[in-house]
Amino acid sequence: MAAGSTYEPIATQTSNGSASTITFSSIPSTYTDLIFVVKSAGSGGSVDTTLRFNGDTGSNYSRVYVYGDGSSTVTASVPNQTQIGSGVNAIHHFMNYSNSTTYKTVLGRYWEASSISLEMCILWRSTAAINSIAISIAGGGQTFTNGSTFTLYGIAAA
Repeated sequence: MAAGSTYEPIATQTSNGSASTITFSSIPSTYTDLIFVVKSAGSGGSVDTTLRFNGDTGSNYSRVYVYGDGSSTVTASVPNQTQIGSGVNAIHHFMNYSNSTTYKTVLGRYWEASSISLEMCILWRSTAAINSIAISIAGGGQTFTNGSTFTLYGIAAA
């Protein structure tokens, strides 16, 4: 995935099968962008996940997306959410995450091998630098399976 030394691993967490939320905190502000790679599954099979930044539970998240399942496509806009839906296998690109004067934009992609592919644009309406990212299993009652991995990279020169 890395092109030369542009992508620098910040941290990787591997689930032991008991967590329903994985959090990366104290994210350094020394990079231009972040890449968050999720390769996981839920204990109950295919599940959705949600993202939150800096512990913000206000209605400050919006998402525009398009997805396809091989026979149809859907586009939608989901404004004013308290968290953002994602997937158990995903890549998220956080642009200009440490800027403290603009809202944050995240481009994301997630997929399930036998069913869908989804592209999304997330807007977090906050000028705070992102210093914490939490991913949780939506709905509750499940955990990330043992061996699920979550890796955060910094882009040294975007």
